[in-house]
Amino acid sequence: MNRVNQLFGIQYPIIQAGMIWCSGWELAAAVSNAGGLGIIGAGSMYPDILRDHIRKCKAATDKPFAVNVPLLYPDIDQHIQIIIEEKVPIVFTSAGSPKKWTPLFKSNGIKVVHVVASSLLALKCQEAGVDAIVAEGFEAGGHNGREETTTLCLIPAVRKAIAVPLIAAGGIGTGRAMLAAFALGAEGVQIGTRFVCTHESSAHINFKEKVASLKEGDTQLSMKKVVPVRLIKNDFFNAIHEAENRGAGVEELVQILGRARAKMGMYEGDMNEGELEIGQVAALIDGIKPAAEVVHEIVAEFEAAKAEMCNLSF
Repeated sequence: MNRVNQLFGIQYPIIQAGMIWCSGWELAAAVSNAGGLGIIGAGSMYPDILRDHIRKCKAATDKPFAVNVPLLYPDIDQHIQIIIEEKVPIVFTSAGSPKKWTPLFKSNGIKVVHVVASSLLALKCQEAGVDAIVAEGFEAGGHNGREETTTLCLIPAVRKAIAVPLIAAGGIGTGRAMLAAFALGAEGVQIGTRFVCTHESSAHINFKEKVASLKEGDTQLSMKKVVPVRLIKNDFFNAIHEAENRGAGVEELVQILGRARAKMGMYEGDMNEGELEIGQVAALIDGIKPAAEVVHEIVAEFEAAKAEMCNLSF
């Protein structure tokens, strides 16, 4: 059993990412019941909605689960209070510094994991007292690192910099990719895109089907002047891309983005004007399946690939 399994009390070191509009209690419970670690994505939830999802997840699984909290969220104080009151065992923080909140979480017996995109930030998080770190490469969906460091380069760099358990993310959706991440120094993997295309995901069926149809090159990092985010190419992406190419400033890009654009796309199903956040690994997804089946396929492929590597010689 590796350190990630021990830290979270899970069977497999497979963590489902806390994705806005896609990862409610049903997905989190399904992944946890299958032996991984399910995560409720709080970034798209009002405080009362988050409490409801936590309670429903508790009722649906007796396994450990976590909540992902973007630290720049407007209602962060209320979210954190609810997490403490509901005795959530594990919190994944992102989009901000964990220095302020980590002592509070840990004083309440909550394990803390922070998501970073560089070894420098990983080291700062370790100094802040987090229990583990997710290092997320450029291939990832959603909000992305400005450095554009790929997972292949990021994981060994972070592994060299820190001593706490390391979880790899970005471009991982198969057992072979999981094995590769372990070879680079990771002790667990966080997977988002592959879990979007599951029956339990709260994403709109239009979005799930769109993701399952994507090919190489159908996503691109965008909005670097605002917050870098990997998007599916559609009418909204084209509008942003055209504006960026002619040198539009932050104010104009924010105006084009508007409000609730991600909800419009991923949750309400507008594939033309919605903001569709997804990772490059979508090109390897060929259908919508139960979350448990996804977990078990990844584990089986990991073991098969590991056996192949054991027979490799030069």
